[in-house]
Amino acid sequence: MTTFFTIFFILVLVNAALLSFSIVTSGRRQDEVSKQEPQDSKDRIYPLDLSSSEYRKAI
Repeated sequence: MTTFFTIFFILVLVNAALLSFSIVTSGRRQDEVSKQEPQDSKDRIYPLDLSSSEYRKAI
């Protein structure tokens, strides 16, 4: 039983270390992406023109 808990706690600690490393690196990556993106950029949304399309209604 002691062996099981030892292995279990080691795996929990490794998992916590990997999780914290992932959170730190994703925060850095997000900061780099936000610096590269221009602040004035706006997304263009084009309306769908479904009335002139040739799709037929399924029966």
